[in-house]
Amino acid sequence: MAALSAQTESALNANHGQNHNYRFALGSLTTLFFLWGFITCLNDILIPHLKAVFDLSYGQAMLIQFCFFGAYFLVSIPASKIVAKHGFQKGIVIGLLVAAVGCAMFYPAASSHSYPVFLGALFTLASGITILQVSANPYVSTLGHVSTASSRLTMTQGFNALGTTVAPFFGAYLILDQAASAMSANESAQAVQLPYLLLASSLLVLAALFAWLKLPVVEQSASHEQMDDSKGSAWQYRHLTLGAMAIFLYVGAEVAIGSFLISFLSQENIAGITESEAAKYVAYYWGGAMVGRFVGALVMQKIAAGKVLAFNAVSAVLLLIVVLCSYGNIAMVAILLIGLCNSIMFPTIFSLALTGLKQHTSQGSGILCLAIVGGAIVPLLQGVFADIVGVQTAFILPMFCYLYIVYYGVKGHKVDLEK
Repeated sequence: MAALSAQTESALNANHGQNHNYRFALGSLTTLFFLWGFITCLNDILIPHLKAVFDLSYGQAMLIQFCFFGAYFLVSIPASKIVAKHGFQKGIVIGLLVAAVGCAMFYPAASSHSYPVFLGALFTLASGITILQVSANPYVSTLGHVSTASSRLTMTQGFNALGTTVAPFFGAYLILDQAASAMSANESAQAVQLPYLLLASSLLVLAALFAWLKLPVVEQSASHEQMDDSKGSAWQYRHLTLGAMAIFLYVGAEVAIGSFLISFLSQENIAGITESEAAKYVAYYWGGAMVGRFVGALVMQKIAAGKVLAFNAVSAVLLLIVVLCSYGNIAMVAILLIGLCNSIMFPTIFSLALTGLKQHTSQGSGILCLAIVGGAIVPLLQGVFADIVGVQTAFILPMFCYLYIVYYGVKGHKVDLEK
């Protein structure tokens, strides 16, 4: 009995130590989620800033999002191979170092007054963030019991949303305010140097920290596709392919609206405010998404996820109709409220699309992640459209994106039981 008690106490102590290590690791990882949300949202500040510096059309300015989100499409598969070879922790360090190089590239881009170098810096930065996402998301899922994986991801994603809410204030003060007081286009371009050098320094400090930390080692299990790929593929599931299109259009619409917010609010017939002031309102758009995630998580415990998705998408369509048909404060409030509608869309579409995929779940998840490239394509199309018909009328494009999501929430997500 004494021996058994000692053995039990030893096991409990080991389990307690493991739980402590997991909590410490999760606490460390939340800084990454915050930082990449912060960096991603800064693009909404860069777009009007670089548009003015280089005298760009809206279509040319949207190349910022094209290069940034294009990296998700091009780098996701190489990133997964890096993580498979080096593990989650080293993958995080590599991602942080690559992102730091991308931030540092903003300095020569501003000094040389070169828009292509800026785009190269953004692609490099986004490549690092892609490696971070591929490393950190599955790592969070495996740090603890499988039954609580979704709650851990929701918690860390909340810090990602916090980053997107804080970033507009940072960008307004350190970029747009400084650019407004610049005496020349060159000086205006150089307003990005200090903020992105600060970000590069923060990323390097985090890389050193994660290289030094003794984080729990989690084995990566082989995917079902690797064990048995003789039973077709994820592409045979109609609700998955429709879900991939829904992710493509949702990310595209969300990013496009955020990208045009400052330009829209600064128009005389809407709010008529300076770009620096308009930038602060971007925080309400992304903050709404943060608040809505917590509310939506509670609502979906009582109401089917497909119905909640359809309701939010219908609400977004109605708000965009108001944006298209009104002016002043009404249009301004309507466009900002769309952030609240966006809140539950990505995780809900993602989970509905993966329902019933069984051994093809891993492949299906990869397909959905590639669909994030919608954040590169839709804003670019809206930019070209805005050059032709104007900023306000161009919001008809995300309206059609949300109409498709209404269809997916009502019917498209339903699983074909014959599979």
